Amino acid sequence: MVEDKKKTTAKKSLAKKSTTKKTTAKVAGAKKNAATKKIEKAPILVDIPRMKKIYTDEVVPVLKKEFGYKNPMQVPMIKKIVVNIGIGEALDSNSALNAANNDLMKITGQKPKQNRAKVSIANFKLREGSVIGTSVTLRGKRMWQFYDRLVNIALPRVRDFRGIKRSGFDGRGNYSLGMRDQSTFPEIDYNEIDKMRGLQIILVNSANSDEEGMRLFELLGMPFIKLED
Repeated sequence: MVEDKKKTTAKKSLAKKSTTKKTTAKVAGAKKNAATKKIEKAPILVDIPRMKKIYTDEVVPVLKKEFGYKNPMQVPMIKKIVVNIGIGEALDSNSALNAANNDLMKITGQKPKQNRAKVSIANFKLREGSVIGTSVTLRGKRMWQFYDRLVNIALPRVRDFRGIKRSGFDGRGNYSLGMRDQSTFPEIDYNEIDKMRGLQIILVNSANSDEEGMRLFELLGMPFIKLED
């Protein structure tokens, strides 16, 4: 009888231990599920450039109203920005190419590519394949950020600035802008540059005419010369 009692007590203790293990496992599983649900419900933060938000919220409705676009995909928008520096002295000096690459990388935040001559010209001592410039093509987030800095910081820093000309359009809404030196961008330290180099900035958009492209850039803050009344 004594042995039977010992066996029954041992069975009861084992049953209690198994039930406690099951309950603890259930509690742990419930806590994990609650934690994963909290992570899933957490809001996803998207870093949208300021100028792109202005385009979406303010520019698109105005263009749709003025030009009568029925489809939102018809509204012109900036597709890419090309920034390039011509380096004639690169034929004689490698340091000039390195300096131009560094300046362009600081301005755009992207590694430039080298532009090479397609044909040989004897009068200019130019051979096919020689490096004659460096350029960067910006798209997406970097494109909007560069445009924001160009319009609101770089252009107003130009000496005696009174606006940019309206004659830089190519007939399809794309605009080409030239700048005399790279020091107008705040990323460039004037004391560290070896030479003043001009930049060419090409703003490519999806407009079908110069009128649409000009209106797009006007609404995006491009400081054109004011038309006389």
